[in-house]
Amino acid sequence: MFAAYAARIDRDQPLNGLELGERPAPDVRPGWTTVNVKAASLNHHDLWSLRGVGITEEALPMILGCDAAGVDADGNEVVLHSVIGQTGHGVGPKEKPSILTERYQGTFAEQVTVPSWNVLPKPKELSFAEAACLPTAWLTAYRMLFTNGGVRPGDSVLVQGAGGGVATAAIVLGAAAGLRVFATSRDEAKRKRALELGAEAVFATGERLPQRVDAVIETVGAATWSHSVKSLRPGGTLVISGATSGFTPKSGELNRIFFLELKIVGSTMGSKEELASLLSFCAAKGIRPVIDSTLPLDRAREGFTKMAEGELFGKIVLTV
Repeated sequence: MFAAYAARIDRDQPLNGLELGERPAPDVRPGWTTVNVKAASLNHHDLWSLRGVGITEEALPMILGCDAAGVDADGNEVVLHSVIGQTGHGVGPKEKPSILTERYQGTFAEQVTVPSWNVLPKPKELSFAEAACLPTAWLTAYRMLFTNGGVRPGDSVLVQGAGGGVATAAIVLGAAAGLRVFATSRDEAKRKRALELGAEAVFATGERLPQRVDAVIETVGAATWSHSVKSLRPGGTLVISGATSGFTPKSGELNRIFFLELKIVGSTMGSKEELASLLSFCAAKGIRPVIDSTLPLDRAREGFTKMAEGELFGKIVLTV
């Protein structure tokens, strides 16, 4: 079957390790389900995999891709939850949970197999492309806002780095849930798009806000960390799920953190139950993931290049 896969690891030039070509179809495994992939979306996790983060040379070649929507053997339209072994289903009792492609072949292929427990019904209101955007970036944003951020309708939230998959999802979901959403970006066009998606106000990266917020959604990392901390009200919560600009900020702002009793919460992905709630939320309220572009699988390299250069707003979807 045709697939996009990591053939080698290159920490400095990750796209050098990306290959497109034929790979073996997935084996039949007891308790697992094989899905014919209709659409899959890119995540920064795929670039990190090409850099060797969360994966070793011994696991290669590894088909990339965490997210997918497709059709199972019985003809059901389904969405895949990307965390394998979260409750032990389909794996050994001592195996730790992992994101798809850290141990198991991924979704950038004509077929993928996952534990049957990881398969959810696709709402009829969502297209395959829209549903394929949800299991990683949108689920991460959902958990950051409503589980780890603890925000409620009427609360204020700052979303750093409008344009990225998680940030875009947080803007849309937050606005739909009745939050006051502020967003930042270095790019004026992206700030304008954030307003169109429901942000109450937008600002250049690092610009002072008109008020301190209840929570910050942080995926940028070192470049925005100080601004995120300074933007919180006393007792506020900073939720971080990534650091695309680097892991070590110039200042940790420790004095502000302890003096204002701020909460710093790490967040990774989400549960199957949260994904089910997210799917229901999108279907019921007419929420649709923001798709930057859609490409056929054989043009996956174009999508990877666009994501690596940061020239996107929303998700890049690969269709099969």
